[in-house]
Amino acid sequence: MDPLGARSQFVEVQNLPTWDQPQGVQDEVDGENLLMEEDDQLTNQLNSLESPFPFRQDINSKIVLFNGDVALLNCTAIVNTSNETLTDKNPVSDSIHRYSGPELRDELLKLKGCRTGEAKMTEGFNLAARFIIHTVGPKYKAKYRTAAESSLYSCYRNVMQLAKEHAMASVGFCVVSTVKRAYPLEDATHIALRTVRRFLENHGENIEMVVFAVSDVEEPVYRKLMPLYYPCSKKEERIGLPLLPADIGNAEGEPVVPERQIRIAEKPGNLEDILFKNSGLFACMYVSNSLHHCKLLRGEVLVLVVFLHSYNRWLCRARAEDLSDIAALKALYQTGVDLCGRTVMVVVGRNIPVTLIDMEKALLYFIHVMDHITVKEYVMVYFHTLTGEHNHLDTDFLKKLYDIVDAKFKKNLRAIYFVHPTFRSKVSTWFFTTFSVSGLKEKVHHIENLQQLFTCILPEQIDIPPFVLEYDTRVNAVPWKVQPQSPQITQSTFHKAL
Repeated sequence: MDPLGARSQFVEVQNLPTWDQPQGVQDEVDGENLLMEEDDQLTNQLNSLESPFPFRQDINSKIVLFNGDVALLNCTAIVNTSNETLTDKNPVSDSIHRYSGPELRDELLKLKGCRTGEAKMTEGFNLAARFIIHTVGPKYKAKYRTAAESSLYSCYRNVMQLAKEHAMASVGFCVVSTVKRAYPLEDATHIALRTVRRFLENHGENIEMVVFAVSDVEEPVYRKLMPLYYPCSKKEERIGLPLLPADIGNAEGEPVVPERQIRIAEKPGNLEDILFKNSGLFACMYVSNSLHHCKLLRGEVLVLVVFLHSYNRWLCRARAEDLSDIAALKALYQTGVDLCGRTVMVVVGRNIPVTLIDMEKALLYFIHVMDHITVKEYVMVYFHTLTGEHNHLDTDFLKKLYDIVDAKFKKNLRAIYFVHPTFRSKVSTWFFTTFSVSGLKEKVHHIENLQQLFTCILPEQIDIPPFVLEYDTRVNAVPWKVQPQSPQITQSTFHKAL
């Protein structure tokens, strides 16, 4: 107990400022104001965009960003991030144990651990908070990114569910993913913010306040991303729209997983027609990020046509659209690195149902995923294994993609490993790289079996679909293991891709 008249060390959450005012985007807002003065028509087109996370004053009034110790919050429950045995040693847990007293440790022994993604509750003992909700974040590995995303979502979702079931008025979150678990902070923040947002939208009518307690290191990331999910105005909502990630989860904020159904496009349409049909929107979104091009609005038609075909137009649209149905196909994903430390991107041909999906959205998804990868050197692995006619991308689409992508895509692409090619695919690739595009032929390597691939990329650095492993074992009659050398592609030929 505090001495009589002494000031309490605990923090009253009701006295903390809520997320009601615009935060840290004044430059962009000023730029948008200038844009509005330039052209009212473009302003109206921006207003017609629907954000998946619209401005909601009622939700913002429930959100608090607090730089400080979650253990000091005086709210109904605080969140403790721990391990499966609930004995983790990390700054958050250590502080909670220090302020709650020894009774907490005895209580945790009765819980007999907690699985990753689950949440369990104890009393708060000597804390100002009445309850402590304990949850276990996932250990992050790039190879199992999808599983890690789902587990981290479950952590936040289960905490909120417990809060709802026990009629809690306020919850104080720490950052669930600890440094020891190696979860990238920005990726984890996206999941945390959108999961809480969706829960408040759908089930949070009785929850009065959610506090995100962060450290000095975590606060800048939260301040950067919170306007995307909790915009403080319609202006901020529009500014944040192109900056949202491709996979924004489903209606509950849950990451989209490959088992989900694909979306069938009734009328895919033509890329050129769609591009020019939405030219005003693309111009507006581009100008909002590049104000010195405002003069385009005054009628410089030739320059505008050039910009309409530019990579930036496509990137803006890729960031604005919901591409979760394409992400669910698991046809394009990042895995580990090759022997030279370069990022490896995987394309699974059998997972691309060309005749069933909107190929324009597939193009947008490719641009969105690859944009940040291609700022440095990378390689691509294409699994042609067991593909059928309905999986084959036609040369017109590939040429369109090659023409649209930014120069860094081509410059930093060091190699394409074409795994399990057929005679037909080899011929098609030769014609395409010889007559349709330039500078690509010498980067393409046909890989007949996985043993050859492993001379370039170690097995533990690449996530290979099970059907590819089964096919390679059956056809080549060689168990899946690494051999030191391959007769068709050696370490020296691999380094020629540098």
